Amino acid sequence: MMMLKNFQVIVIGGGHAGTEASMASARMGYSTLLLTQKKSTIGALSCNPSIGGIGKSHLVKEIDALGGMMASVADLSGIQLKILNTRKGVAVRSTRAQVDRVLYAKSIKKILNNQNNLTIIEHEVERLIIKNGIIKGVITKKDHQHFYSKSVIIATGTFLGGKIYEGTKIIQGGRKGDTSSEILAQQLKELPLNIKRLKTGTPPRLYKPSINYEKLQPQYGDFPLPFFSFIKKKIYRPQQIPCFLTYTNEKTHEIIQNNITKSAVFNGNIIGIGPRYCPSIEDKVMRFPDKNRHQIFLEPEGLNSFLVYPNGISTSFPISIQKKIIQSINGLHQAQIIQPGYAVEYDFLNPKDLKLTLESKYISGLFFAGQVNGTTGYEEAASQGLLAGINAALNVESKEPWFPRRDQAYLGVMIDDLCTHGTTEPYRIFTSRAEYRLSLRENNADIRLTHIGKKLNLINEIRWNRYIEKTKNIQFQTHVLKKTILKKTDFKMLKTKNITLSKCTSYLDLLKRPNFTYLNIEPLALFKQKKIDLEALEEVETMVKYHGYILRQQKEIQKKIYSEHFKLPNHFNYQNIKGLSNEVINKLNKTQPYSLGQASRIEGITPAAISILIIYFKKIFLQKENIY
Repeated sequence: MMMLKNFQVIVIGGGHAGTEASMASARMGYSTLLLTQKKSTIGALSCNPSIGGIGKSHLVKEIDALGGMMASVADLSGIQLKILNTRKGVAVRSTRAQVDRVLYAKSIKKILNNQNNLTIIEHEVERLIIKNGIIKGVITKKDHQHFYSKSVIIATGTFLGGKIYEGTKIIQGGRKGDTSSEILAQQLKELPLNIKRLKTGTPPRLYKPSINYEKLQPQYGDFPLPFFSFIKKKIYRPQQIPCFLTYTNEKTHEIIQNNITKSAVFNGNIIGIGPRYCPSIEDKVMRFPDKNRHQIFLEPEGLNSFLVYPNGISTSFPISIQKKIIQSINGLHQAQIIQPGYAVEYDFLNPKDLKLTLESKYISGLFFAGQVNGTTGYEEAASQGLLAGINAALNVESKEPWFPRRDQAYLGVMIDDLCTHGTTEPYRIFTSRAEYRLSLRENNADIRLTHIGKKLNLINEIRWNRYIEKTKNIQFQTHVLKKTILKKTDFKMLKTKNITLSKCTSYLDLLKRPNFTYLNIEPLALFKQKKIDLEALEEVETMVKYHGYILRQQKEIQKKIYSEHFKLPNHFNYQNIKGLSNEVINKLNKTQPYSLGQASRIEGITPAAISILIIYFKKIFLQKENIY
């Protein structure tokens, strides 16, 4: 018997993209259905037990600034937190957390179960319902139940046509223990979508008591513990435990080289391209023959877990070879493998087929988010899910879509990279991808985005009040530091830090000095007399120290905003514009850029071509103005 059910938004997949997508649309007040193969695997960390890292933490904090889950859940489940790149500038500093797998997934499920407007059903989607190029809903594999909606988000991760490789052994699946989605994958290939294959992998899991930690280098987190979320609640923080560092060696490399044809990556079974920045151990050894060792971080999977994740040795060798590799490594000579490593090959959609809202250019109301768009990593997936959820909800009532510009967020950088240039390998975010990274810092993601989240109805009152409080504190601290002149007692203290002043100066001017930080203000007389907010002080110091650079970036941004706001028509045939070369016409027709700014970033589009577009569309606009 068929069950008919209507929802405003349907999300397929309960991974990081799917959960953030369903939460976003539900928070905005739209009835949302999350369909997943297994409720038990919602919020699962399929690969490494960590959140954040270089560039990735910026995405996590942007998700938090827009009311998403990932940051607060990482705070609740973090068992080792630290700030990376502390010796470098503020633009590239990043937070990273080892997390407890069980606590993380448990926290995600709890938030989802308590969310209004959200229904979770355990069903695999078999087909999409599409009529005249418009999405209408989905049909599930079980009992062929029909669910109808104006917006559908595909967030299937590595499950579309997924195959698991362990040496010569090949099984269908998107993750060990979970089946792949074959019928839906076949339907997508029949649609006007550019579907290709990618590959990812995971290392073997080790039995903790079998590791000799006395031979390894401990790696500790930071204290006081950093937070991901801007709402720094007084929450229970799990016990903090160390990771451990070890290395491969010449014997390890010899085992790999002698058995390389037994790896699925090298025996020709896998055709998909793997992640350049997280290659398998066999890739590393064969690509860098002159390097005599590779770093391995032994990461605990939880406070009460007996499993250890050896980050750095992802592999698709047979289990017999994996054992030899593991036991050739210092500290792991007696290590036991509980779960072998394996590679996964899966279908992905070339993201050039998507609008910057993550909606398909060819099927109205169909959105894609996460690894299915060619990205790698939890953080990239979750932030795409958030954006897709927002726009799927806005699409229900045909409201104006939203997506961040490159100068507004790392999410904007990633989306523009993907939708403008596409990808032939799993895409990973880095701080180096952002040309305005000095303005896109970790600690100001809320200042950049929370007011937008408020307009989209994503933000609750607690988060909004915290945002107002922070912005007021920054203004207040700036005013106090500018008006307060150092006292004689301060001069004496500063001399002990080799800071000499020839005249009376304000605390704000003092912060401009490279050898003086906001933490140095604490012992000064001001700290004893005025209310000081250290978070606000840190932001004030950054703005003061980098004022010239930030100002220069803001001027560049203002120049480019015009082209980002200069919208181009959908489904336009650029052959109608005289003066464009055939190459430019073909690229513009294929990409269908949203704006003049996006058009300018398409490879091969020259400044001369952009000038022709400006003249043509300005003329069209003026003609329409004269008609009315």
